[in-house]
Amino acid sequence: MRSNHLLVAVAALAIAGCTATKKNDSKEPAIATLGNQPISTSEFRYVYEKNNGGNDDAYTRESVTDYLSLYTNFKLKVIEAENRGLDTTMAFRRELEGYKEQLAQPFLTEKSVTDQLVKEAYERMKQEVNASHILISLASDAVPEDTLAAYNRVLELRQRALKGEDFGKLARENSQDPSAAENNGELGYFTALQMVYPFEDAAYKTAVGDISKPVRTRFGYHLIKVNDKRNARGEAKVAHIMVRSTPNAPAADSLAAKQRTDAIHRRLQRGEQWEKLVTEFSEDASTARNGGELPWFGTGRMIPAFEEAAFGLQKPGDISKPVYTPYGWHIIKLIEKRSLPAFEDMEQHLRNKIAKDSRSELNKSAFLKRIRQENNFTENAEAKAAALAKASDELLQGTWTYDENDKALKQTLFSIQGKNYTVADFYTYVKAEQRPRTSGTAAHAMNLLYDNFAEESLLEYERNNLENKYTDYRMLVQEYHDGILLFQLMDEKVWSKAIEDTAGLRAYFNQNREKYKWGERADAVVISAANKELLQQAQQQLNAGRHPVSFARLSDVLFAQNKADLTAEGKAELDKLASLLEQNQSLTLEINGHTDARENASIAEARANAAKAYLQQQGVPAAQITSKSLGKSKQAGPDNTETGRRRNRRTSFALYTSELAALAESLNKDNPLAVQITEKKFQRGDNKALDAVEWKEGSYTLQQNGREYFILIKEVLAPTYKELSEVRGPVISDYQNYLEEQWVQELRNKYPVNIKAEEVEKLVRK
Repeated sequence: MRSNHLLVAVAALAIAGCTATKKNDSKEPAIATLGNQPISTSEFRYVYEKNNGGNDDAYTRESVTDYLSLYTNFKLKVIEAENRGLDTTMAFRRELEGYKEQLAQPFLTEKSVTDQLVKEAYERMKQEVNASHILISLASDAVPEDTLAAYNRVLELRQRALKGEDFGKLARENSQDPSAAENNGELGYFTALQMVYPFEDAAYKTAVGDISKPVRTRFGYHLIKVNDKRNARGEAKVAHIMVRSTPNAPAADSLAAKQRTDAIHRRLQRGEQWEKLVTEFSEDASTARNGGELPWFGTGRMIPAFEEAAFGLQKPGDISKPVYTPYGWHIIKLIEKRSLPAFEDMEQHLRNKIAKDSRSELNKSAFLKRIRQENNFTENAEAKAAALAKASDELLQGTWTYDENDKALKQTLFSIQGKNYTVADFYTYVKAEQRPRTSGTAAHAMNLLYDNFAEESLLEYERNNLENKYTDYRMLVQEYHDGILLFQLMDEKVWSKAIEDTAGLRAYFNQNREKYKWGERADAVVISAANKELLQQAQQQLNAGRHPVSFARLSDVLFAQNKADLTAEGKAELDKLASLLEQNQSLTLEINGHTDARENASIAEARANAAKAYLQQQGVPAAQITSKSLGKSKQAGPDNTETGRRRNRRTSFALYTSELAALAESLNKDNPLAVQITEKKFQRGDNKALDAVEWKEGSYTLQQNGREYFILIKEVLAPTYKELSEVRGPVISDYQNYLEEQWVQELRNKYPVNIKAEEVEKLVRK
């Protein structure tokens, strides 16, 4: 658990931009020293401007000084972590390497190509394409002969289609896309970033009704016929009322949720106010307070069923029928539709998508071309030819090896910025990366491995030199270095300590009791009903103090004629009841004894007592059981059969509970929205109906928002101190703040802070 202060200090400093450079050059001016550790003015300026440069008061003396204080506190913690050797552990190094890999990605790309691809994707997203295709499969590393054969096959199919043969029939009979047998190659509508890039590119560049030239993707060669193009649907803004119901919920719960949703929908159709019903019934806590409104969304951003229903609404104010998703039932109201958002609003989203899209291959090619030049990639053509000539059929079997005593292994194959990569380096790579191949030639396989080795070597060299080449990357790595250390030490000294140090937490709580007090509260029951009749029923049953339970199905226990002896089957049924009563102490059981018309009435009481006695033997308290005789029952058999009479020689059962949820459930059988009951200790502001009456012990009725209310105030509680168990979360958070303040003071004593006022003034702008 972290306090707001810690979130500000840690997130703003350690992650969002609190960065440090390498150890300060003694010749560089320092804005502060922490013990004997200097913080250079240039380092602090970089950090400060990155996090505060856009603020109106960024360069006032107060702003600079306040941020420097936060920064020195942060650096004190990092220095302490380094002095304790936390940056030398294997776990730390492994975590930092993982972050470095992620941070490197933006620096291992060709920005100009990415920019072009982002703009292109945005323009294409304004349109959706409906297309069909024929696929002739081909491995991405196929040999030239196989590639040519596949190309010619696709070319032949294209000629047949252009001459008038039905494209769907050609797809069904020739396409190696398994779905073609059922859909005739039809793909439906799609937009940018939903297909592999070469396919998308060809589809958008082909006119409606035309057939593309052969298109190569990682799946093989395609022919694409464009059937239609239409404007994109854009985005929709909707509100919803949600009733939770998960797919694996019990059938009874699922049915209840559906009935509840249908009841809400009927009320909307009758013209009841949307906002009122959202507030009263929506179970999406994140939207219930704002009328159920959701953020704007477009195709592919929501659960398909929800999305189709939303886009199917035509004009603002239209309301859908109930729609089911894995989250539950939804009623959707259209607020507004709009076209594609502005480029500026979508740019970052598109960049993230493109980084994972097949377009990235275009970027990679351009990037490799640039770093070949920048890093002075130079090949030894003669050594390369000789090395490739060592390919043999063993390479196709994945068993290729080489003579480790061959003098040619020392020859330079290529160099990157003066660093030599030898034939031995390449052969080591080949041995590790070779795999069995069912087609192609050894020479082709060796050429592919060489290209991969050269590319990976270039990328590795560039990655290893990013910190020397790019200041921003070096700063980012240092940020994460310091942030990881800070997290480890803060967890030890503050976060976990505040939770585990129960004695210290209790002492802090006792010393600060004034911070943790209840205001005036009302111990009350609030009943909301759809009409006065329902409210009266609820009041009557509330006064009774026990309410029928419907969640358990209770089986009768049968007896022989003129007998009150329990059978094995009867005891088994009673064992189930005993277990149920043991699990829920709020339940009470009513046992009813019955006889048939030919038996003495007293036998009914004996049967009820026998069942009661058995339950008590199983440990059920007497207070949870009542019994009575209902005497003679009407014979159940329509023809006065023995079977019918035996069904009346029994004990039946009824379950009751004091829990008000059961009262609400029984009143809501016909209408799931009929009655809502809440019982708790309310503070002012918790319930609008309760706030509308005088807070004195007693009962009250009122109308509000079209519903009838009964309020029973059992006790008005004066302001009092809270117990630790009631406010443990906030106390832990405050205790963490306290621990951090104490720790920072210890660090300032251990590493005295000396601020250089003249360097601070260099950052202040008049």
